[in-house]
Parts: sequence; structure tokens; C-alpha cells
Amino acid sequence: MTKDQRIDKELRRLKKIYKDISKDKIDLIDGIIQRAAYMRITLEDYEADLDENGYVELFSQSDKMEPYERERPVARLYNTMNNNYQKIMKQLTDLLPKDGGGKERPDDPLMGFIKS
Repeated sequence: MTKDQRIDKELRRLKKIYKDISKDKIDLIDGIIQRAAYMRITLEDYEADLDENGYVELFSQSDKMEPYERERPVARLYNTMNNNYQKIMKQLTDLLPKDGGGKERPDDPLMGFIKS
């Protein structure tokens, strides 16, 4: 799938999760949902690049200097975007009903992580 198709799929997935949120709140968080979908797919792409090429690269200021390892720019971008994605997801998670409709297990480790 293309990146746009993957983003659209993630956007549909997120909107399905938040379909029961009141219309006025949905209108307010629509942009956040769109950013979250974009960020998740971009993070997946960055992860694939980092898995293939690593987090560091050899770099030299000139031909006369010995190369040294430095963090690849995509690694820095990944870390920054991942932090922002986690913040956005926390905002979105806080909008979900607290009771979970009786579906949430009290010992669910994923929900414990998300809430922390």
C-alpha cells in the first residue's frame, strides 16, 4: 500500500474508536486524529529505515579527517515524533469513556501503560 493509503486506513481505525464521542468533541479532535494517523505511519516508515540502516552512520567533515559515528538524522526525527505521538495518543485516550463500557479488564497491561 502507498503511504496515503496506509494513513487513510489508520485514520478510519482511529475514527471508529472515537465514533461514540459527542459531535462537538469530534469536531475539536479531528485534526489531532489526522495528525496521529500520519505520525503512526511515518513512525513505521522511520522504524523500517532504522532497522535497515541503523541509528548511527560514519560521518566526516572533510576527506582529511577521520570519520566518526554520529546519530543519523532519521533517528533524531524518529525520537522527536515518537514523543509527540505518545502525547497525542494520551490526549485521545483521555477522551475515551472511563468505564470502558465494562469491556476493560482491571488487570489489562496495555491500558495500565496507556494510563501511566
